This record gives sequence, structure tokens and C-alpha cells, in this order.
Amino acid sequence: MTEDGYTGPAVLVFDRREVPVEVDLRGHFQPIDGRYHWYGRIGANDEVGELVAGGARTALLRTPGGSATGALADLDPWRRYRVTGTGTPPYAIPPAPEPTERY
Repeated sequence: MTEDGYTGPAVLVFDRREVPVEVDLRGHFQPIDGRYHWYGRIGANDEVGELVAGGARTALLRTPGGSATGALADLDPWRRYRVTGTGTPPYAIPPAPEPTERY
């Protein structure tokens, strides 16, 4: 299983409120369900913490390579929230390598 990912600046969009954040994201294609699963951490951010404490559990995550809706959960000791999603991730995925012919 090959992992793809993105680390860098992003924007979380809660309804119409945009919050600049730093993210570390990874993902992989899961052959069992035939879907791409992506996940990672949102850097510590007081505004994100306030929104999640107020009931926000999903947000649009936008990076320079794309956007996708993710679920926020699991606050770690460093005040980073875990974000997860399925389907097209909020970053570009490199194309799959072409199969090689075997003789």
C-alpha cells in the first residue's frame, strides 16, 4: 500500500468561517471498500478548538491541491485535532504507475 500526502498551509471552512491552519495529511487506497481514505492532524489552533468545542464536527479542508470535507475528532495532548475523510482528498494524488509487461 502506497501512502500519499500533503504537509503545509490549509484553510478549514466551517459554514462561511475560514480558519487558516497547518496540516499534516496522508492517505491510501483501501482495496477492501474500493475507496481512498485520507487522514491527518490539524496544527494546534485556538479558533479551531473553539469551533469544535461549540459543536463543529465537520469542515471543508482546502489546500493548494484541492478541497474535501473531513470529520474532526480526537484532540491529542499537543492540541491537534485528527481529521479524516474518504473519497477524493484535499491534495493532489500522484498518478498510479503504468503497469509493466512481464515476459
